[in-house]
Amino acid sequence: MIDETNDGLRDRLQRTGEDALGRLTQELLDSPLVTGAIARALEAREKAVQAQELAMGALNLPSAADLERLTRRLRSVSQRLEGIEDGVDRLDERLAEVGRAPRGVEALEAQLDAVATRLEHIEARLDQPAAPAGAAGDAARLEQRLHGVEEQLAGLAIEVRTLRGELPGGPTQLPPGQERLAVESSPS
Repeated sequence: MIDETNDGLRDRLQRTGEDALGRLTQELLDSPLVTGAIARALEAREKAVQAQELAMGALNLPSAADLERLTRRLRSVSQRLEGIEDGVDRLDERLAEVGRAPRGVEALEAQLDAVATRLEHIEARLDQPAAPAGAAGDAARLEQRLHGVEEQLAGLAIEVRTLRGELPGGPTQLPPGQERLAVESSPS
């Protein structure tokens, strides 16, 4: 029972204290004298910061803003360097794979030679004269030969694309992390 009255008394004192503190704060904020003093103190602080920056500039010492700007640039350079390092690592891995692969550069060259041979074969077939026949038969045979040549060319195009992707130093896109990053400048 004594604890309950202590708790009730404590709650009442706490509420009364909070109310009194709230009223006092509101009265201070409403007072033009206090708000004027706060405004003058903030203006004095701003002038002191400006004077400090001028003095540090005269002594050729960096200001806090200069250090912050330098820190941002250093982070940006660090991120770009990490992207470059990642790209070099990927390039090393790719070169190692090409060297280890059973289908090394020699195998790729052999495939390119096979493609060249197939192209020569297609050219030779195109140069062959068609057997004489009726006009309808000639058109059908020419259409059929043309269709066969187009299919072979499509197959060769696919093989060349595949080989181009397997060659070392083939075209690759830059990863997003390796693109140039914009460096923010602080407002002067």
